[in-house]
Amino acid sequence: MACRVQHSIQSSFWFLSSAPLRNWLNPRRIFFKNRISFGKELFFSSSSRTALYCTCSSSSSSGGDKDGFLANGVGGDDSFVLTTPLYYVNAPPHMGSAYTTIAADAIARFQRLLEKKVIFITGTDEHGEKIATAAAANGSSPNEHCDVVSQAYKSLWKDLDISYDKFIRTTDPKHEAVVKEFYSRVLANGDIYRADYEGLYCVNCEEYKDEKDLLDDNCCPTHLKPCVKRKEDNYFFALSKYQQQLEEVLKQNPGFVQPSYRLNEVQGWIKNGLKDFSISRASVDWGIAVPNDSKQTIYVWFDALLGYVSALLEDSELASLDTAISSGWPASLHLIGKDILRFHAVYWPAMLMSAGIGLPKMVFGHGFLTKDGMKMGKSLGNTLEPTDLVQRFGPDAVRYFFLREVEFGNDGDYSEERFIRMINANLANTIGNLLNRTLGLLKKNCQSTLAVDSDIAAEGNEFKAAVEKLVEKACVHYQKLELSAACETVLEIGNAGNLYIDGQAPWTLFKQGGTAFETAAKDLVIVLEAMRIISIALSPITPGLSLKIYSQLGYTEEQFKAVSWSDTKWGGLKAGQVMAQATPIFARIEDGTEAETKSAATKKVKKEKTPKSKSPVEA
Repeated sequence: MACRVQHSIQSSFWFLSSAPLRNWLNPRRIFFKNRISFGKELFFSSSSRTALYCTCSSSSSSGGDKDGFLANGVGGDDSFVLTTPLYYVNAPPHMGSAYTTIAADAIARFQRLLEKKVIFITGTDEHGEKIATAAAANGSSPNEHCDVVSQAYKSLWKDLDISYDKFIRTTDPKHEAVVKEFYSRVLANGDIYRADYEGLYCVNCEEYKDEKDLLDDNCCPTHLKPCVKRKEDNYFFALSKYQQQLEEVLKQNPGFVQPSYRLNEVQGWIKNGLKDFSISRASVDWGIAVPNDSKQTIYVWFDALLGYVSALLEDSELASLDTAISSGWPASLHLIGKDILRFHAVYWPAMLMSAGIGLPKMVFGHGFLTKDGMKMGKSLGNTLEPTDLVQRFGPDAVRYFFLREVEFGNDGDYSEERFIRMINANLANTIGNLLNRTLGLLKKNCQSTLAVDSDIAAEGNEFKAAVEKLVEKACVHYQKLELSAACETVLEIGNAGNLYIDGQAPWTLFKQGGTAFETAAKDLVIVLEAMRIISIALSPITPGLSLKIYSQLGYTEEQFKAVSWSDTKWGGLKAGQVMAQATPIFARIEDGTEAETKSAATKKVKKEKTPKSKSPVEA
């Protein structure tokens, strides 16, 4: 336990030796689950932190440390807490929120393969002016509206095979208790004050805007709608007080904001000067009441960000801030869209500093999705509904396409033609067809039974060495959140398997008999062992498809659920194992043109085969 606590301090709390950062820590002590307490004098210099290596294998430390990612410690402890944004329930879930959650789920599943204690948090943000407006437009109460939309998110996550551990709703009474306690702690630290404010307000962003950041006619650059002038008597958070501390955090921990170009953006915001921001609303009833003023409600972001903490509470636990913090904080990774980067990389760290709470290890801002090169929008009629995609193509295809197609962090584009082409080529052909034809040959020539251990079959075989290198490479990509590269690397194993079986031509060797027959039997074992490894290595991306592969290799679902990344080591298949009946694991998707061509061809064949009716004379 002592070692774990020591490592947690080094990799999680940034009590840096510079005076500005030491000043932010409240004299109040921070309590952990085991009730060991540490005072504000505990800190360390950045030079004392050890670089994290890929936990798949110690040899992977040579895989590089792009943008300081590994040194930041993500995945370096025996626990891993990651979060998606808490999605705003003013409207049903869309593909943008599905994309973030699919990526988070892949990361969570990989960390579980590394045998980490994963807490995967998602949920819904249910307070604010937009929610009340949307509910009124639908003729329902805010509570009823939130119940319906929150359930829609849960249903979609089920359809997409999302394996979250915690789903927090900001209307949960326990969350409200944590928010109020956090607010009171920041207030006691002298960082909340009351003042009048007049400015341009974007209702959609629920945020006051600087005029210099707006478009013509004072339009919000995100929502392209005019901001309205508003004057309120609000409570403000002293964000400007933490400018120097935030600058120091980013200087000492460049991996805090990723990718690196997002860090540059955040540093630019801070350099331009931070302004205190309003954390209450006098004109909004649907929200958590300010503890010291029941006539105002807490600003939606000051409320929602605490969901990452309140979600850590167990149902049976008393709702308190210290209890929540001791149950898993700090988060290893906040996964967000780039449009909410300022809230997570500037506002949130300063709020935590004020309350004397450690910072998350990393904030990763990914890009936007477009469709056929155009921004999606209901007015353009080109929205992409995730439920429709899942119903048409299945969860594995949807998950694979977006994680393989989009370089994680950058903007990405959806094209149905490209979607179908990629899924058919990668999942149906490269992986699915390789498994199907190999199992078919095994059944025909070996009664579906492995002739030899996979270790023995691959002795001195270059193919085995190639697979092992690709597995290690995929592990490093997963660790660095390079999900597209991880997909590509695992697919390389499938490509290598197809080249190997085509080069060996076991169907010819079986006919020759004798030692050639034995060689062919070994070749099938080698290819099937590669398929076993693919099923594990690709399982964070396509859990359903991976289970199908594993099942056809003769394993049970319980055995699949128990695998870890260490099981990607060559040698899992043993002599005498009986494989299942070969059935296609992924059906090829037909696009519109293919379907029409096939339908026309079928009709033509039926017409040719229909016998002519005999005339009465012929009869």
